[in-house]
Amino acid sequence: MPEHAKPTSENECQATPLFARFARWVERQVGRSSTFVLAIAVVVIWAVSGPVFDWSDTWQLVINTGTTIVTFLMVFVIQNTQSRDTQAMQLKLDELIRVNEMARNSLIDLEDMSEVDVECMKTAFATLASVGTTSRTKQSTAK
Repeated sequence: MPEHAKPTSENECQATPLFARFARWVERQVGRSSTFVLAIAVVVIWAVSGPVFDWSDTWQLVINTGTTIVTFLMVFVIQNTQSRDTQAMQLKLDELIRVNEMARNSLIDLEDMSEVDVECMKTAFATLASVGTTSRTKQSTAK
C-alpha cells in the first residue's frame, strides 16, 4: 500500500467489528460439507421420529419453527458477508482502474452512481463493443 494511502493508525484497518467476525465464522462453518450432512441428519431424525409423536402438530411445528429461525438469522449473516465481499471486490477493481493508464478513471465508484448514469455507461460500452465487433469482422473478411 502506498504511503499516501495508508491508514492513519495501524488499528484502523485491524479493528473488525464483532458481528463481521461472527458472520465470517458462521459463513465458514455453514459452507462445510459436514454442516450439510448435519442438517440432513436433523431432518432424517425428525422424519423418523414422526410415528413416535403420532405425526402431531407439535412434531411438525418443531421443524417449521427451527428452519424458520435458522433461515431468518442466516439472511443477515449472508447479507453481511456478501456486502463485505462486494465492497472488497469493488475496491480491488477501483485500484486496477486507478493504476491502468488506459482505463477510464470515471469508472471508479461506478456502483455509487445513479441508475441513469449507469445506464448511460452501459449504452456507451455496448456501442464500443459493437464498433469493436464490426471492425474485427471487417478485418477478418479483408484477409
